[in-house]
Amino acid sequence: MTILLGSIADDYTGASDLANTLTKNGLRTIQTVGIPDAALDLPDVDAIVIALKIRSVPAANAIFLASEAYRWLHGLGARHVLYKICSTFDSTDAGNIGPVTEALGSMAGGDTVLVTPAFPETGRTVYFGNLFVNGQLLNESPLKDHPLNPMHDANLVRVLARQSRGGVGLVELPTVSAGTAAVKSRLHALRDKGFSAAIADALVERDLETLGAVALHMKVSTGASGLGLGLARALVQSGEVPPNPTTAADIIRPVGGLAAIVVGSCSSATLRQVEIAEQSMPVLRLDSERLIGGSDEISAAISWAGERVSSGPVVISASGTPEAVAELQSRYGRDVSGHAIEAATSNIAAELVTRGVRRLVIAGGETSGAAVDRLGIPAFLIGPEIAPGVPVLRTVGNAQGEMLLALKSGNFGGENFFATAMSMMR
Repeated sequence: MTILLGSIADDYTGASDLANTLTKNGLRTIQTVGIPDAALDLPDVDAIVIALKIRSVPAANAIFLASEAYRWLHGLGARHVLYKICSTFDSTDAGNIGPVTEALGSMAGGDTVLVTPAFPETGRTVYFGNLFVNGQLLNESPLKDHPLNPMHDANLVRVLARQSRGGVGLVELPTVSAGTAAVKSRLHALRDKGFSAAIADALVERDLETLGAVALHMKVSTGASGLGLGLARALVQSGEVPPNPTTAADIIRPVGGLAAIVVGSCSSATLRQVEIAEQSMPVLRLDSERLIGGSDEISAAISWAGERVSSGPVVISASGTPEAVAELQSRYGRDVSGHAIEAATSNIAAELVTRGVRRLVIAGGETSGAAVDRLGIPAFLIGPEIAPGVPVLRTVGNAQGEMLLALKSGNFGGENFFATAMSMMR
């Protein structure tokens, strides 16, 4: 098996977002959970997205796991490897975007790595190194309040420099607008000065196409799904991508079984989605403090769902407002509270599957990662899009038999997302 494009995603919902973007732009794509076991029979594809959970782990762990994934993808002949990060650049001054980018850049030969989280389709743009969300500076937008990695600086050159040993440069919008030759010249100049990475501006899809065309001729890049869009279009334009006979209907053919939604995100978008879902579905709101205290909250949730799920989809939510989450973290610590909620939601998801749920929506990046790990799902095929960045996924090689899933980043989707997802998953 030989592939054209490889990617290492720093969380599971981000991996789905990227796989969705690559599929929409013409690449046959599969998403794996970690490096696949040799026994897993993977279909012929153009792109593989390896989903890891390395956004909030210690930097040394992230470097190790990303490096192993890079070696595996390189062994498959990947022409280029994209280190896929969140479009809000979620990270701390200790990492992990800078350390992983530098490690992969070193493995790839030491070029200055092109970095951009821009994805105009979802409102993320970069202008003179500053990240904007729907026209607002990141640190002034609602997305600044990530529960694990809050972002209080929109200047990505500064953010990445605090995480990096080498210098961090900037490829300004006028250079990007001037085309591929200008961008290549700028990157060569930064490399000659010893810069390990360069933030690239992008306001529209044409900018991403320019950056993708440049990155494709390098071995490694770092970015959100917008850069994946540019890479996919550059590959298709090169004529190297064969026709794809698989249709969306093939991926979402019915699996039957019961349906459920498990929520762990505290983003404003997800909180609103839960409110809207209450109008048409049974919703159980978990008590986060009781989860941390080790009470019977999980057993009660499973019992509650068991009494209702045969009649239609149910929603079990461990989400809370940013203020409530902050108070919980101040009392118990960020790691303790976060891990307790991840463990609870993943156990609930696994118990629901044991009881016949085969159509499952999971909201929240960390929640999705914990649940997929708990279920032991090795890979996904990419189906049609429910909302920008969130496709229907069909499981490959899992012990429970075929399932349809959606892994939703907290900030993604309109207010009717859950009902829309259920209507597409039969």
